[in-house]
Amino acid sequence: MRRRTFLALGTASAAALAAAGWWSWLRTREASEKRTLGDDGAMIVAAIVPAMLAGALPVAGQERRTAIGEVVIGVDRAIAGLPAHARAEIGQLFALLALAPARRAFAGVASPWPEAGVAEVSAFLDRWRDSGWALKRSAYDALHQLILAAWYGNPRSWAAIGYAGPPKL
Repeated sequence: MRRRTFLALGTASAAALAAAGWWSWLRTREASEKRTLGDDGAMIVAAIVPAMLAGALPVAGQERRTAIGEVVIGVDRAIAGLPAHARAEIGQLFALLALAPARRAFAGVASPWPEAGVAEVSAFLDRWRDSGWALKRSAYDALHQLILAAWYGNPRSWAAIGYAGPPKL
């Protein structure tokens, strides 16, 4: 890689992160104080859940939408319990993914999140999971851990895995 290319790439990346931070600041200023995710983060998580929990979610319409909504709430609750620096990093990730140009360039998802299909989101997650870039792998791991913890911490998922729930004392 030539020095000029490296500097141009670094400048473009810094501009994208600055734009994402500014967008995040604007969105969180407007977001409810009770919600950690904000509207953009909730929309992104709702798009990722069906791809990441393929086969584990209910198949039926309303039951499936309710389960996805519960996972979004669980992810929000989990993020709220993280240290401030981790919440800030996750907020930056969602702000970056919420910007259409960054979503296309960084995640490879052409469709807006509410319209993105399971196949498109699965391909994005696979690319991040197997990426040579540690930052993408770390972001995938964070999303994976948050979503799976929110789903398997939900009593709705317990019957499917044969878990009777915590012991009653």
